[in-house]
Amino acid sequence: MLRIENVSFTYDKDAILEDINLRIQRREHVAIIGESGCGKSTLLKIIYGLMDLEQGGIFWEDEAVLGPAFNLVPGASFMKYLSQDFDLMPFITVSENISQYLSVFYPKELEERTHELLEMIEMTEFADKKVKNLSGGQQQRVALARVLAQKPEVLLLDEPFSHIDNFLKNSLRRNIFKYLKENGITCVVATHDYEDVLPFTDRVFVLKDKKVMAKGKPMDLYKNPKSLYVASLFGEANSISIDVLKSYANTKRKIIVYAHEFRISETSGIPTVVKTCYAMGPFYLVLGETEDEAKLFFHSPVKLEPEKKVYLNVSLETINQRLQTTASD
Repeated sequence: MLRIENVSFTYDKDAILEDINLRIQRREHVAIIGESGCGKSTLLKIIYGLMDLEQGGIFWEDEAVLGPAFNLVPGASFMKYLSQDFDLMPFITVSENISQYLSVFYPKELEERTHELLEMIEMTEFADKKVKNLSGGQQQRVALARVLAQKPEVLLLDEPFSHIDNFLKNSLRRNIFKYLKENGITCVVATHDYEDVLPFTDRVFVLKDKKVMAKGKPMDLYKNPKSLYVASLFGEANSISIDVLKSYANTKRKIIVYAHEFRISETSGIPTVVKTCYAMGPFYLVLGETEDEAKLFFHSPVKLEPEKKVYLNVSLETINQRLQTTASD
């Protein structure tokens, strides 16, 4: 088990993290999500032992993870940390970067392992190309393969797919997370991309205002977000009063409604005037304004012209589900 106990951290007199407590099981995959600057990268660096703690402790099983004040070479040996800087050797080839930490005493195994990892990152044709001549996205893929070559017990990934083109990103995600599961590697990924989270992680921790403000299984958090902030990490969302959704309701309690959960009617519902319509491929994201000048985002299957009046509805099933969520807060 990876234990993060009562961790706080201050940088230049500014508190970054306060009283963080996490328990991550062996072989578990978890995500740390939150807006830019919320402390995700800092937390990963602390877990790896790149920073000295002012308060609290990090433990893998019964072994404490200590910072640079205690280790000549910072970083725990049983962990690997992939930062956003990649830390590659630019003047040697892709294959040489990946095989750098593999044993030269077993050349056949070294060659097979390097080829396996090249296939996983879909870069076999670049094996003999020097890293300095690669794009940023290609370098990120090489960096992923290099940390995996070392077969860590714990892998820490900081925005691991941020530089990779969309047409490669999805297959690479599937390859990497499948490999980690099959090899029993505990994984902690810090990300702002919910597509790194929903299909691949066992649990999610949401950071905001220096603390863990929500945690749970990814689909539970997605379906039952306890705040607009949590919902916004998974997609465009709105906070809206029940009495606005249902005029007969005698309550001003607010619930979260995702943009895709609104249904458009020509006759009844929340009167809304279209202000802007954004093409999103299979649908349009529409910004509308209600009679009391509240802004709402919703989806439309067709393009809506500005100033067109529509009516928005939300299913009773969604309303009841979100009411249960707010009641449990």
